[in-house]
Amino acid sequence: MKTNPGRFFEDYRLGETIVHAVPRTLSGGERALYHALYPARHALHSSDEFARSCGFPAAPLDDLIAFHTVFGKTVPDISLNAVANLGYAEGRFLAPVFPGDTLRSESTVIGLKETSNGKSGVVWVRTRGLNQRGETVLDYVRWVMVRKNRLDAPAPFAVVPQLAPAVLPEALVVPHGLSFDRYDLALSGEPHRWGDYAVGERIDHVDAVTIEEAEHMLATRLWQNTAKVHFDATFREDGRRLIYGGHVISLARALSFNGLANAAMIVAINAGSHANPCFAGDTLRAWSEVLDKAETGAPGVGAIRLRLVAVRQGAVPFAYKDDSGRYLPDVLLDLDYWALMPV
Repeated sequence: MKTNPGRFFEDYRLGETIVHAVPRTLSGGERALYHALYPARHALHSSDEFARSCGFPAAPLDDLIAFHTVFGKTVPDISLNAVANLGYAEGRFLAPVFPGDTLRSESTVIGLKETSNGKSGVVWVRTRGLNQRGETVLDYVRWVMVRKNRLDAPAPFAVVPQLAPAVLPEALVVPHGLSFDRYDLALSGEPHRWGDYAVGERIDHVDAVTIEEAEHMLATRLWQNTAKVHFDATFREDGRRLIYGGHVISLARALSFNGLANAAMIVAINAGSHANPCFAGDTLRAWSEVLDKAETGAPGVGAIRLRLVAVRQGAVPFAYKDDSGRYLPDVLLDLDYWALMPV
């Protein structure tokens, strides 16, 4: 058999490392398509001249372009037969990615647990994205629920990894040479600096975007994400194609520009949950909460920890969990991340 049906839960082994095909060279084309698909307009990723004023040789690609590219490489081996992608932790962006860089991915299985119904199981992997020089540009953990092919396959010994609740500020990697001493607030779009935000503050990002089937399909193909739940309408019992969670992340991050225009770079993903499924036709809104702040050693650069919540139309403002700690039904994404901001 020469075709690849993808891995099922019983095919994973704890500790194995999977080298994913196919390396991908990124260009300005990916940036243009990304900015066409999402209302993304952070200055550092939009302008070479602005980026040079901050110490870069040119504008790096949007951080989530690197994330989606690395993630997409893993799908044929990790989540082709997924029921759902469940969450993220311990993510760190370790080096900026520029047009011309080539990225590839490797994943190590760090946890396995069969679900109670015996029809699927949860697989935890730590994924690294590497550039053409073998440098790790991105490292993160994700866990995904994967179908079983043989329901009588014995369940593996359950191993659930202990993951840090957040990346510590001292573990954040500020890109070499980055300086916000000459950061131009007029050109960036908002006057708000690191010192203008307070822990506990909540920001309604005001704007909304309705998710279209065509845009989702284009985005998922752009990142070479081949998971069946996103393409094959017969794969789910309800006959609906699930919106790729990364599409929701990028839409929410882009909406957050209104109020957080100077959260210039994502440097860590502390935790993330796709709380409820998202489908074409949903209208997405977003709000953020400031969770923490930290100084860095880079000139004029501070770190801000944010909770980004994406909700569908009709959600109660600034609410995301009920009294029992369960996500409310209109919450689509709960993402906890660190970003760099001018002080």
